[in-house]
Amino acid sequence: MFRSARDFGAAVREKRKGLGWTQTELAARSGTGERFIVELESGKPTCQLEKALIVARTVGIEIGDLKTAPVTTTGSDDDLGFLPTFGDR
Repeated sequence: MFRSARDFGAAVREKRKGLGWTQTELAARSGTGERFIVELESGKPTCQLEKALIVARTVGIEIGDLKTAPVTTTGSDDDLGFLPTFGDR
């Protein structure tokens, strides 16, 4: 399960490299710009979801229904400790 934009970007980068493609090649194959690929792989959290999903499918990453995705627990009841917090908590 991806817990951050950085995790997702790292998975895309790993798959891309495994396919032997450059960032430029992946951009062309997925119909995006090279800058988008660079930002996606670096974990930029504001990347556009639709483009990111297209890139993921292009390298072979399937994003399934989140309701059916396997859930791992690390001891907390809600397992949401990885989420950023905003303001006072």
